[in-house]
Amino acid sequence: MSIDPHAAPAPPVAASPAVVAQLLATEHWSLLGTRSMLWSELMSRISIQLTVSSAALVVLALVAQATGFGTGFWVMAIGLSSALLVLGTLTLLRVTIGSLEDHRLVAGMNRLRGAYVELAPEVVDRFVTSSRDDPAGVALTYTLGSRRPIFLHAISSTTFFLAAFNAMIAGTLVALITYVAGGPTALVAVLGALAAAAYLGCHTWLSGGLFRRVIGPGFRENAISPPGRP
Repeated sequence: MSIDPHAAPAPPVAASPAVVAQLLATEHWSLLGTRSMLWSELMSRISIQLTVSSAALVVLALVAQATGFGTGFWVMAIGLSSALLVLGTLTLLRVTIGSLEDHRLVAGMNRLRGAYVELAPEVVDRFVTSSRDDPAGVALTYTLGSRRPIFLHAISSTTFFLAAFNAMIAGTLVALITYVAGGPTALVAVLGALAAAAYLGCHTWLSGGLFRRVIGPGFRENAISPPGRP
């Protein structure tokens, strides 16, 4: 039997609700597994940084015990602080990008949950998390349906913790350099504090710009509505 190349294609056959639900569940588990691997990687990177930082403090203590607080100690302190700041900044960059990826994964799972609601509208009130993929829906999923302020969620996040940790290293590095250069104690304290605040402020500004590009406007607590509801 010959096939007419000019014939109209056959209309697609609609899948049954059971098949659709299975496909959605497969994609949901795929996103969930990707999110789990993502945070496993990020936690490993953070653990490496904290371990190296602890080891650096031990090295400085041994150097001070062996040689006193001479030139070698201050050179070692500045060198280790510089290395820790570079390592910490690279780790912070990866964690920030990972947080953006996590946001997209959560939005994708919310979208799939919305498809579940279309298949079975009666389950909408059974979800703790949201079935909307807009910024407010993602925020609701992160807070597990509560009205916890987004500000508290942000400053208690892993990204902010790492940024604060790196800011302290940056402040320590500047304070060490100022002290070795012969600056008075007040100047050492002021420049160290300013360096820490500048590092934290720069990261907040840069990461805020990245998040605004990804999630857009409207990431506000008063935009949150109950799970699954428009």
